[in-house]
Amino acid sequence: MSVPDEALASALGGLGARVVRWDLRGPAPETAIDLVVLPYTMGAVDLARLEGVTTRLVQTQTLGYDNLIGHVPAGHRVANAVGVHEGPTAELAVALILASRRGLDDALRAQLRHAWSREWTQGLLGARVVLVGYGGVARAIAARLEPFGCAIEAVATRARRVEGRDVRGPEDLEVLVGRADVVVLAVPLAQSTDGLVDAAFLARMKDGALLVNVSRGRVVDTDALVAQLRAHRLRAALDVVDPEPLPPDHPLWDAPGLVLSPHVGGLVSSMTERVAALVRDQAGRLARGEAPLNLIDVA
Repeated sequence: MSVPDEALASALGGLGARVVRWDLRGPAPETAIDLVVLPYTMGAVDLARLEGVTTRLVQTQTLGYDNLIGHVPAGHRVANAVGVHEGPTAELAVALILASRRGLDDALRAQLRHAWSREWTQGLLGARVVLVGYGGVARAIAARLEPFGCAIEAVATRARRVEGRDVRGPEDLEVLVGRADVVVLAVPLAQSTDGLVDAAFLARMKDGALLVNVSRGRVVDTDALVAQLRAHRLRAALDVVDPEPLPPDHPLWDAPGLVLSPHVGGLVSSMTERVAALVRDQAGRLARGEAPLNLIDVA
């Protein structure tokens, strides 16, 4: 197998496979590699380098895979990293919600001014939280929010019951968003979600509501959100933005009512061990002739 960095190679010690280093920023070290693990950060990676390499599985280290669609040469099976990032991303979503609803962003600014500023804040107890999307990340968010006494509702691509929760269909999105105190975006980037949160969506949110995005920046119309923030009508807590990285002169930096983190949902110290556990599982499945987990369509 190939891995992109020494940290993951060390975590896979004792696997019993021959492990080579390849970050896809240069030619393949072998013409046949059973399991290729892609880098976590894909900035300069050339996926076309997989052309001509025989693989049994290409494994991502990410949950989202919109950046792979149409760029992986034909003939490769690809799996995403289900089970690696849901918990940490949910942690960050809850942290963003608490930071905004308890005014921790304002408290930090006051601290930097050496100002003892006490203000009433909204809190979470009794807040109505709407999760847009109900995959693994959203379910992890719901599990972490429930102890705070929130009223949690979920809406996804179709109505269904999931683990004891009634998930509403897209026909109910407008009503749910209109009465929410907090709207959390936890959807993959796809044609149906690109620009989902536009000016009309934001206008349906009630005054003082909080928009949280831990999915992809392009799900939100950035200009429309900046306009709502500047009008002091909504608040936002974002881990992902469009464009990304955010240029230094972008108006979002100085928008009021915003808590911003730089796409760090998965950046926790335990990630490498969880990726290694997934890779070990996938390698064992390949060795036993079993189907890999989490296969995705990147065509």
